[in-house]
Amino acid sequence: MDPAEAVLQEKALKFMPDPWCHTQMPRGLKGRESKCSMPRSLWLGCSSLADSMPSLRCLYNPGTGALTAFQNSSEREDCNNGEPPRKIIPEKNSLRQTYNSCARLCINQETVCLASTAMKTENCVAKSKPQSQQRDHKVHSWWKSYTCVEKELELFGDTSKSYLPLLIDLDNTTRIMSCSLNSSHTRTSAVKIPLTASPLKARGLDHIAENILSYLDAKSLCAAELVCKEWYRVTSDGMLWKKLIERMVRTDSLWKGLAERRGWGQYLFKNKPPDGNAPPNSFYRALYPKIIQDIETIESNWRCGRHSLQRIHCRSETSKGVYCLQYDDQKIVSGLRDNTIKIWDKSTLECKRILTGHTGSVLCLQYDERVIITGSSDSTVRVWDVNTGEMLNTLIHHCEAVLHLRFNNGMMVTCSKDRSIAVWDMASPTDITLRRVLVGHRAAVNVVDFDDKYIVSASGDRTIKVWNTSTCEFVRTLNGHKRGIACLQYRDRLVVSGSSDNTIRLWDIECGACLRVLEGHEELVRCIRFDNKRIVSGAYDGKIKVWDLMAALDPRAPAGTLCLRTLVEHSGRVFRLQFDEFQIVSSSHDDTILIWDFLNDPATQAEPPRSPSRTYTYISR
Repeated sequence: MDPAEAVLQEKALKFMPDPWCHTQMPRGLKGRESKCSMPRSLWLGCSSLADSMPSLRCLYNPGTGALTAFQNSSEREDCNNGEPPRKIIPEKNSLRQTYNSCARLCINQETVCLASTAMKTENCVAKSKPQSQQRDHKVHSWWKSYTCVEKELELFGDTSKSYLPLLIDLDNTTRIMSCSLNSSHTRTSAVKIPLTASPLKARGLDHIAENILSYLDAKSLCAAELVCKEWYRVTSDGMLWKKLIERMVRTDSLWKGLAERRGWGQYLFKNKPPDGNAPPNSFYRALYPKIIQDIETIESNWRCGRHSLQRIHCRSETSKGVYCLQYDDQKIVSGLRDNTIKIWDKSTLECKRILTGHTGSVLCLQYDERVIITGSSDSTVRVWDVNTGEMLNTLIHHCEAVLHLRFNNGMMVTCSKDRSIAVWDMASPTDITLRRVLVGHRAAVNVVDFDDKYIVSASGDRTIKVWNTSTCEFVRTLNGHKRGIACLQYRDRLVVSGSSDNTIRLWDIECGACLRVLEGHEELVRCIRFDNKRIVSGAYDGKIKVWDLMAALDPRAPAGTLCLRTLVEHSGRVFRLQFDEFQIVSSSHDDTILIWDFLNDPATQAEPPRSPSRTYTYISR
């Protein structure tokens, strides 16, 4: 052995993890550890010990790894002096402490080492029947432990930093097995495994390693690729960058929308074709930072108000104004003051169909994949076929204008200027029956929303009332607005309302507390929507405001930092808006529909590409 290699090997022995301490070696290997001809570097899959040093520093360093190896020069110069390797003490919040605290993920080192001894001799002639049975039991226990890994990983969610130590144990254990099988001290008829071969692959453990690494985020996956060639091979062969992107698309609507809009979604969720003409792992590895760049651009555009604008002129023949709308990727459905429902092509912005039948202004609407349901100032609710435009049903119950409606899962709730709320059962588009009428408001009920737990209504009487969805019984009243409430959205525990007192209020529906008051609009707040990141409101002052939802829910955030941007393009009152991660679609008294696109801003696309500001490491190989 090269003298320099021997010196490095002797120093590295001090920093090896617990499984290789003499006190933890199985009987078959105890006392022979220093005699093993396998270089210690092969425990991490490197070609030489010198090559493994950077990998150890990368993997085990303060704040990111389990070991405190190579921290300072005094420790590096300290030799064993004939003593057994010192036990490594993990940092207080280290990776290995997180790993050891997860009892279900921990692999008993003694069992692993005993299993390696048992596997070493499984092809030999058994010395005695009880010993053979005992070895079989140990092997079965070891494999049972690793078989449970896949189920345990699903239970722990995205705590990816707990998985790397498990993979290290798996990697190192397979290498001890290879060393044991090839040792000159072993009398066995088994076929020897070359030390240069892939230990994980030779033992059929690739799928376990892939499952462990597939739970890592991008930063951790980059770091894992740099550990050694073996881990890089597992990452590449397992298409782990593709799996990471697919996981993000499944769980994040922003990623899903980008996949559809940018076209790279066509490469996801497909098995490898027989001809092998599928993008390699390097394609997805290069795609990931481009996706991050798009996400950074979108967030920046929202905050800075950069957007492209498309305008639809509705050209109403009589009275002008677009009172309500809803959109998807193919179409925009709008209800107009001239008593019609117009359906627009989202791509060409041309009117595809006009539905007529109401004798008053169309004040509210909602559609799904089967029907469009509209409410009008003519006091009726009408049901239309979304594909043909045929009128399927007319519901006559309210005695004044139907101001708002919502439907979902076979249930519909309507509210009216007559101060009542009607709850309907929807068996089919033609079979809709009245279940219950809720009475309690002292003025027109302007808006309703509901889920499986609560029905929430807001009225001109300045109150928000909460009702039980299943029993339709009254629960509580939310008081705080100084004037009538014009709009509202409810989701989970959060209710956001807009009022003619020019303010927006955030409420906790369970306790009825007002969490925050947003001020900024100069006139009545007519429409409001929110998602996980932001609130978007439109008012009679013709302005659309974008608010930071997370900051609004933080009582320490200054009031002046809550409004991110004010958008001014409408020349009349803003009646209705809807938005997603990429765009806002709004309608106004000025008889127009505006599409505010924050993804395809021409000014942003003209700028030279810049590196993402997210704090993850990406290294091309």
